[in-house]
Amino acid sequence: MKASKAVASFDSATGMLRALSRFLAGRDVPALGKLPAAFEVPLSGLLGALNRLPIAARERVYAASGWAEAIPRHRVADVRSEVLAEWVTGHYPRRRYPVIFIGSANGALVHLAAALDAAWLPQTLLLPVRRRGVTPDDPRGDLAAVRDSGRALLAANPDLVLHHMHDPNQDRLMIAGMTYFRIKWRRLPVAYRRFIHEHLAPGGLLVAVDCTLSWPTTRIDDRYLFQFGALGDATAQEYRQGGPRVADLLARYDAPVRRWDPPAADGESPEAEWGLDPALLDDIHAFADRHRVDARLLRFDTPQRLSPAVADLYRSWYADRGLPTGRLLVESFLLLEPWWTLRTGSVPYWAVFGTEASRVSLEEYLDAAAPYDEIRILLFNHGTESIGLAGARDWLRTAARARKIGLLTGVDTTAYPRDFAAFVRSHRELSRIRARCPLPLPLDIADAAGALTARDEIVWRPMT
Repeated sequence: MKASKAVASFDSATGMLRALSRFLAGRDVPALGKLPAAFEVPLSGLLGALNRLPIAARERVYAASGWAEAIPRHRVADVRSEVLAEWVTGHYPRRRYPVIFIGSANGALVHLAAALDAAWLPQTLLLPVRRRGVTPDDPRGDLAAVRDSGRALLAANPDLVLHHMHDPNQDRLMIAGMTYFRIKWRRLPVAYRRFIHEHLAPGGLLVAVDCTLSWPTTRIDDRYLFQFGALGDATAQEYRQGGPRVADLLARYDAPVRRWDPPAADGESPEAEWGLDPALLDDIHAFADRHRVDARLLRFDTPQRLSPAVADLYRSWYADRGLPTGRLLVESFLLLEPWWTLRTGSVPYWAVFGTEASRVSLEEYLDAAAPYDEIRILLFNHGTESIGLAGARDWLRTAARARKIGLLTGVDTTAYPRDFAAFVRSHRELSRIRARCPLPLPLDIADAAGALTARDEIVWRPMT
């Protein structure tokens, strides 16, 4: 099976891969990188028209768009790990890179890599799998429906670990008709090894990116884990034991239950979307030793932890170049624009989701940083008012901390979080910022390392 038919285009890793590889090819990311910019005006109009539909209808359209990408269950065993790896490396321009990152997905890392003229190879990809007859609030039913498909995938791909993820809070629209299979490589696939040999510059760095976030899981088989819930604002305890916020969510969606009943957890594992399986670290270290490649470890505990460090790095970089440092661009999830970030002289700050927890982390960064003249915020619309989602007014309040301009870019505040035209409008509005800066020469890795090691919560060291 072709990787493009198997991998979700709406996932964090895929969106980040598109954004970075397009930047390295000198391109921006219109319509999330799926369509040329010429399609933005008609597509924006079409998606904007959806905002006039009833909420339930908009939710069905959103769910259907994801379902169309999902793999039929009988085709899951046709997926091949090496085909997926070749698809990843095929995104990048065929030239040398001073740094190659491998590992956890992270939006701030995309901007770090863009500054360094570096590539990034993800450990994790999302394979959406079609299934019917299971409601989002039935995790046991989801596991029973696709367990055999998961085992068939693993039998065909001995180098993969399967993290079968079920999140009825943030992903409830998508999982109404599909299952999330997140796969992680335990060792470097051949295509990754070849890419490093052919495209790492002499004397370049190989950097393993290790987000150590974990989550309670249920072990189904040796390489098969079931994860109920995911990083957001709801806690792992709320997912498993319920509570007022869970009951309220289920009542709003007329669910027949007021708490979930997942399989019992029997351990902790790397979080399915963001965490790194440590087995890959051992293989990266062995590969680097064998081929005498200089290797580093970049480690942090939660995805957004890297965002303040990268924002401060960009701000000092702009100051060193004699550019203004007062324009902040806040992005979320896979809404990333590394090309326009640099062209507009914006300082990038990546928020994981539109949750209150992500917003509070941004507020804490703003408390510690010198004031910004302009704050623009891109909000990812995931279609549902999930537990802990910060409303558009909350985000506007944060944007209003700017001394001159504070706004939500490309967002219809009356339609959020179901304003699907924002996926297109955000790029269009960024491209209309009049200030322009020349694209710089790549940042020196020593400067980047200094910014990272200045923070106690981030590890940057040689791999040992």
